[in-house]
Amino acid sequence: MDVQALKALNAARQARRAAILVTDLGDGDGRVILEGDKVDGLLGESVHAALRTGKSSTLEAEGRSYFLNVHLPPPRIVVIGAVHISQALARMAPVAGYDLTIIDPRTAFATGERFEGVDLVADWPEDVLKKRPLDAYTALAAVTHDPKIDDYAISEALRTGCFYVGALGSRKTHAKRVERLKEMGRSGEEIARIAAPIGLDIGASTPAEIALATLAQIVQAFRRRDLVSDLVTGE
Repeated sequence: MDVQALKALNAARQARRAAILVTDLGDGDGRVILEGDKVDGLLGESVHAALRTGKSSTLEAEGRSYFLNVHLPPPRIVVIGAVHISQALARMAPVAGYDLTIIDPRTAFATGERFEGVDLVADWPEDVLKKRPLDAYTALAAVTHDPKIDDYAISEALRTGCFYVGALGSRKTHAKRVERLKEMGRSGEEIARIAAPIGLDIGASTPAEIALATLAQIVQAFRRRDLVSDLVTGE
């Protein structure tokens, strides 16, 4: 790998941007393609597919062989609320390959005893997310039932393009949430992305079942996410 390609990959990693190192197996030349770059033809289709799956592969195109080495930012879950659902989700998420952070300003709930070994921040989302911003490779799950804690984080997740935004609560609760988010400047199209009630409909009733349904919905959203991309795929 040449120095310029290495620098480009390191810069993408620092910015949490997806990148693919495309190496011509004939002459060894390589170039870095970032998510959002425009690539035509069969190579563009393969790059698009690789960004979605995260799997590296070889490709035959226009009489040449290429190796696509995919570098995706580690997907992560940010949970707003140190509740029982969060405790279960904190155990499940690492098994599925997701980093997880829990944010809750309520120090009675956000304790090391309840969340041993978890990245737990006992502070307001408004303050935490300024230092640790959300991005397109982040899923946000808001589970406090408290608008003063949830609403800012949900609005920020929509604004920054998180691949998943879910919120706990009934349809009646969500209808009130929608009105508040509109007042915060979020569009109807953005708000329509919220999964509410949170999680796949599996008839979940216990905190562990709700956590399982939420994690499954997050995985589904990640694998079916829209790419931040203008790639020409021929579709």
